[in-house]
Amino acid sequence: MNTKTISIKGMHCKSCELLIEDELKNIEGVTSVDISHRAGTAVVHFEGSHLNQNDVVSAVKKAGYEIGSTEKLPFFTRNANDYIELGFSAVILILLYLIAKSFGLLDLSFVKSNNFASLPVVFLVGLTAGVSTCMALVGGLVLGVASRFSQDNPNASTGKKFMPHIFFNIGRIISFFLLGGIIGLIGSAFQLSLTITGALIVLVGISMIILGLQLTNIFPRISATSITLPKGISKFLGISTHTTQSYSHKGALMMGALTFFVPCGFTQAIQLYAMTTGSFVTGGITMAVFALGTTPGLLSLGGVTSFIKGKSSLFFKLVGLVVIAMALFTISNGLTLAGLKNNKIKNSIRIDDPNVKMENGIQVVHMVQDAQGYTPKLFTLKKNVPVKWYMKSIYPSCASSIIVEKLNIRTLLTEKEQVFDFTPKEAGEIPFSCSMGMYSGVINVQ
Repeated sequence: MNTKTISIKGMHCKSCELLIEDELKNIEGVTSVDISHRAGTAVVHFEGSHLNQNDVVSAVKKAGYEIGSTEKLPFFTRNANDYIELGFSAVILILLYLIAKSFGLLDLSFVKSNNFASLPVVFLVGLTAGVSTCMALVGGLVLGVASRFSQDNPNASTGKKFMPHIFFNIGRIISFFLLGGIIGLIGSAFQLSLTITGALIVLVGISMIILGLQLTNIFPRISATSITLPKGISKFLGISTHTTQSYSHKGALMMGALTFFVPCGFTQAIQLYAMTTGSFVTGGITMAVFALGTTPGLLSLGGVTSFIKGKSSLFFKLVGLVVIAMALFTISNGLTLAGLKNNKIKNSIRIDDPNVKMENGIQVVHMVQDAQGYTPKLFTLKKNVPVKWYMKSIYPSCASSIIVEKLNIRTLLTEKEQVFDFTPKEAGEIPFSCSMGMYSGVINVQ
């Protein structure tokens, strides 16, 4: 038995290691491979006295990478092909956006008959996470569990070899529901202020931007700092790809359950939202729907990795752009929640607001939440005059979950009109928004 250390360019995560490992293992005589994307090396264990270098080069190229040592990394890539692929990825993303928009797939309010109004948004976030951050962080665990099963059961049918994926994702969905419900209950006892919630969401958005930049590989120094699950944790949990521990369905189930604690930016954002619901049921279902959204990407991981071999650079650039776009959206929402984002609707304040009617000395406002948000989303009240604020939802969406922190209002709007009584004691602005910061409005007190 001999070993040879090979330097490989372009690796940035655990999935890169697995792609290259699969190809190198197909070389005749190779018994095992140890790859480190951080060190940029692959240690190949092989039988015999010679390892065919041409086969090695071919295998690495087939996986979508290059042989060679990584030099001191520049801030911007000097590879013109990276910019060409980034431009091509941007064109693909724009086309996908236009197609989705033309078919109404971007209408996040398409579910009209449920009380968990943000679930379409959460599910779409899960779908994106399933082919980006969750694939990068959790994908290695899934393939490690499946690989261990194949080693223990070399003669198993294709259907049976798929069972580890099933149990892994079942455990993931169950744990996300139970633990999501728990953090929902925590939220009911300890409600974060909108300023703190917004600040946390902005931090999540910043981490997502860093992840997106890493995936595009346009900034090599940023790409070199990976956020995959540390190997020490993998070994502690017994989920290393090369572990000698035998496989069990129970272990796969537990492994999926533990991914609730894997520090993925998307997962943290949804966990934060689940906490703001203040409900075990709503928090649990929110997290379970997110996990369900990630399932297609994780279940198809074997097929995806097979598809992107040789195209991994383009694939990750496309996903990176998607992550960056969602990160900017997330940061915008966080700034809205924190009250740090200038709202254009403030420019149209009217002293005598037609949206406010006086009835028996009480200011009466009827507000409707629809597909576009809140109507009216700006109205002017008079100080020290009682108010009856009527709200109802005619088009359930994320906007159905409304928060008015200064008035201590956190509620889920339904078709049944709700009324909130208060008396504004101070002149100024009272902002309100949905619990994810996607839709907002302002009450101006004169």
